[in-house]
Amino acid sequence: MTRPVRIAVDIGGTFTDLQILDARQGRVVAWKTPTTPADPSEGLLEGVRQAAARFGFALADVGLLLHGTTIATNAVLERKLARGALLTTAGFEDVLEITRHVRRDIYGLAPDPFPCLIPRDLRFGVTERLRADGSVETPLGDLEPVLDRLRAAAPEAIAIGLLHAYANPAHEQALRDAVAAALPGVPVSLSSDISPEIREYERLSTTVLNALLVPVVRRYLEKLEARLGEGGFAPRIFLVQSNGGMCSLARAAEQPARLLLSGPSGGALAAERLSRRLARENLVAVDMGGTSFDVSVVQGHRVGLVTQGEVDRLPVRLPMVEMRTIGAGGGSIASVDAAGRLTAGPRSAGARPGPVCYGRGGVEPTVTDANAVLGRFDPDFFLGGAMKLELDGAREAMATRIGNPLGLSAEQAAEGVLRVTNAALAAAVRLSLFEKGLDPRDFALLSFGGAGGLHACDVADELGITEVVFPREPGTLSAYGILFSDLVQDLARSRLMPVDPAHEGAIAAEAAALREAGFARLAEDGVPEADRAVGLAVDLRYRGQAFELLIPWPEAPAIEPLLARFHATHRARFSYAAEGEPVEFVTLRASAIGRLAKPEEAAPTPPVEPGRPAARRAWQDGAVSDWPVWHRDRLGPHDRVEGPAIIEEAFATHVIARGWTAALHPEGAIVARRTA
Repeated sequence: MTRPVRIAVDIGGTFTDLQILDARQGRVVAWKTPTTPADPSEGLLEGVRQAAARFGFALADVGLLLHGTTIATNAVLERKLARGALLTTAGFEDVLEITRHVRRDIYGLAPDPFPCLIPRDLRFGVTERLRADGSVETPLGDLEPVLDRLRAAAPEAIAIGLLHAYANPAHEQALRDAVAAALPGVPVSLSSDISPEIREYERLSTTVLNALLVPVVRRYLEKLEARLGEGGFAPRIFLVQSNGGMCSLARAAEQPARLLLSGPSGGALAAERLSRRLARENLVAVDMGGTSFDVSVVQGHRVGLVTQGEVDRLPVRLPMVEMRTIGAGGGSIASVDAAGRLTAGPRSAGARPGPVCYGRGGVEPTVTDANAVLGRFDPDFFLGGAMKLELDGAREAMATRIGNPLGLSAEQAAEGVLRVTNAALAAAVRLSLFEKGLDPRDFALLSFGGAGGLHACDVADELGITEVVFPREPGTLSAYGILFSDLVQDLARSRLMPVDPAHEGAIAAEAAALREAGFARLAEDGVPEADRAVGLAVDLRYRGQAFELLIPWPEAPAIEPLLARFHATHRARFSYAAEGEPVEFVTLRASAIGRLAKPEEAAPTPPVEPGRPAARRAWQDGAVSDWPVWHRDRLGPHDRVEGPAIIEEAFATHVIARGWTAALHPEGAIVARRTA
């Protein structure tokens, strides 16, 4: 209790969101401040100072800072990466460029080539060869010629990815030592450390991404650490990984590829926590911010994990929260193309200049401008009154850029922008559920992010979903999920073998070894023994298949329950199970969890003075009418909000559509249901 304040930070493309938990009162509060793209740590520290002044705590009271960031993602998307070199087995220098020969646009005569982050003249072959079982076919040869070429190239980072190094890292480790002696100070990433799994291209791509991100992320962390100590602000810092867990600064500096989906994973964690608190077993969580729309699925109170994702068509073979992201947010730019088609996104106005209504020099209308034109916002209460909106500019831009080309008024154009946007949002949700064989009608929609509440009911209508949940502090909910996260280290080991009684001993030995390695990692992080846990899972497939299913294995080392779960999962996913076919063990995975203390949240307090709704003129379906406008902080437990209506709070606005009724849940969330 000497440093009782815990702060979670989610740095997005437009705003930096904070959730602050003060253990002295169990109070959780939210704050929001504009992101500073040139140096995100500047906006982070400014947000912390503002929150300290607003909520009455000292900077020296902050003991823990949990940090979600898009630094790594943005560096990849914008190609602001280090100049790197690749060392690989001789004859395999072009694996990175050959990729998988997948044509996404199968009818395109000139398809875009897949990105290759290291040019051919910086990919060097090394004489050596390992077999798939890890045995040596060709010993490591003379390295001096390769090292001479490396010195001449003067790379800022080096990736090492040798054939079958997942089975035996000895050659990679020897090569790393030689490179470190020849080029001291240049960071080196090994595939056997970053992604020790089968599939050469994906392993190589992940290692290269990691290597090129090391200098970028280290510079940011150095800036962040340099700011510590100002005004007594010196918390312990952890960064959010793509798997939703935390890692230390040292681990993040060594393996920054694990941060590639750092920010969005917080929203999925929050959805998982809220599914239990709200007693909603199945939720489809949608996070709509200024730039993107992220969809994650909570089924049986658990959010899904996948073992591979991608960033800008670059595969990342690391565990991450299962999520679908499209370029549709409040800042998404609306336009009319040469064929007269109305589009919204994926281009975004970002934090600077932002939507036209922000008054920061933006000239292209956005989704936020469309909502402003239709009367969804109080221009004097945006961000709790911290920013005044310029509605005249938004209306003029909507009329000039959208309405005039289509022969529509500004309001009709704005409604068209919202219809196009809502259709894209619903399609992303539909695909996330249908690909798992799930029915949207079995789910409630959890809507958050600064822009989510404006669209949630309309998106639910498109999907046939009859319940929408608006959580407390929805504009900063990703930070809320981060606030209650744990330290997580993922380990993997690929070992191809049949799952049968003859190999049961070998499988049990692999499970015991990986579990022990997980506990050792937690000990290195200083996690007390009582707070350590290691869970196992396995990638399994029928022999002959070219893909695997990730199967949890809590009963390890027992084989029978693992096989039964695999057959059941295969049947649920693909509608059949070949129980008579041999099953192959591909990759064993361990998730080592170091539990962080979690102070209890105080229960939401009822309003001191329940309020009555005001009224605002708003447009819908081509007609203008007076809509009731409620303030969330003054909603009482017996209030019923009949749509169409608006519910406002400091960092979010919720539209309750016609035919919907909303009420306050005991946990503080607003639950809207389709009633007509």
